[in-house]
Amino acid sequence: MALTKLTKNLIDGNFDATITGGTGIDVVTNSPNNFTISNTLIDVTVSFNTPTGQGLTYTTPSSSIGQAGSVYGPQTFTITKSGDTLSGTASIAGLPNGLTISSQSYNNTNPGNVLTITLGGVFPSANSLNTNLTISGLTVTAQPATVNYLVIAGGGGGNIYNGGGGGAGGYRSAYNNETSGGGGSAETALTLQLATNYTVTVGAGGAPGTSSANYYRGYNGSDSVFSTITSTGGGAGGSRSGDSNSAGQTGGSGGGGGSISSGGNAAGSGTTNQGYAGGNGADGGHYLGGGGGGAGGAGSGVNPGTGSGGSGVASTITGSSVTRAGGGGGGANTSPGSGGSGGGGAGTTSYTLNSGTANTGSGGGSGGVGGTISGGNGGSGIVILRYVNTYTLTATGTLVHSTATDGSDKVTSLTAGTGNIQLN
Repeated sequence: MALTKLTKNLIDGNFDATITGGTGIDVVTNSPNNFTISNTLIDVTVSFNTPTGQGLTYTTPSSSIGQAGSVYGPQTFTITKSGDTLSGTASIAGLPNGLTISSQSYNNTNPGNVLTITLGGVFPSANSLNTNLTISGLTVTAQPATVNYLVIAGGGGGNIYNGGGGGAGGYRSAYNNETSGGGGSAETALTLQLATNYTVTVGAGGAPGTSSANYYRGYNGSDSVFSTITSTGGGAGGSRSGDSNSAGQTGGSGGGGGSISSGGNAAGSGTTNQGYAGGNGADGGHYLGGGGGGAGGAGSGVNPGTGSGGSGVASTITGSSVTRAGGGGGGANTSPGSGGSGGGGAGTTSYTLNSGTANTGSGGGSGGVGGTISGGNGGSGIVILRYVNTYTLTATGTLVHSTATDGSDKVTSLTAGTGNIQLN
């Protein structure tokens, strides 16, 4: 009980009293010598639900018991968001009367940083139980996503009439230090901003040459694109025709040279760090087409040789080792070339041609003479993206895609079409 002090003053012959309250004692003077004295030493409880607001992660301030009007706290709670950076000054709605923010501080400015809020002030005059607090005013900066990729263009088409095999589509890799095509080093993964569109195109395989309109030369594959990364379509195989257009075509990997009676047509060259050149064709009495270049090796020439397609390259970006982007085999009257590892179409002795395997970017095989023309297309390309599994990828346009999980990563394979992708 606080000390009550009585002071007497002589005014006109009357004694008037003055009473001063102390801690826990409230004194109201109604009139001279008439007072109301109240005990304010009331215990109250303050407790909270977990704060909400801005989609963040919060701890819950501890509950406290104290006398109304006495010093509260300090009590703290924290705010964070995994992978993102918080900044700014927080505002809190719902604090009980008497409570304030005493301080707020960040532990750092890195992704996943933590803001600590300290509450202080005085206890309210009544209980405040399961109090709801709503946080606002903070800036949440999403961190860009690092995306590893394998981008393979469509393979070049083969052709009939003792032609060269189609070259594999350009092969560009940025995953786990795996090599790109043509002996190139691994590239650098891309950093993508969230909620931002990035272009993706999956290149189609080139068609085979089927008429004298193009001297039976096949057609190059189409480019594949992921953002700033473009892989060049595989070069078409050359034909037996003596025209200059019958040479193997330049591409991601070069098409094999066709055959003519006066000697083999030259092969097409590959693109630096994407694929190898094709092999030259030759007559040799059998009209032998050269092998298409692969991402992992040059196509075989036929003087000597059998016009086999160049090898592909293996990647584990999906979680298991898969070889892709082999060159197509050259066609011949006898002893055609084999397709390169990774899906290259084998050469034949007829108009029935072997296509490159779909979604490997492998070159189409070429044929000899006789029969109904079929096959010989380059294999379609593929774009494979690997990123941390906390992100979600969406695709628009005509893109065909599927997503699997490998460890702590997601792997999205885009197998056809064109459009935009976005990570969130």
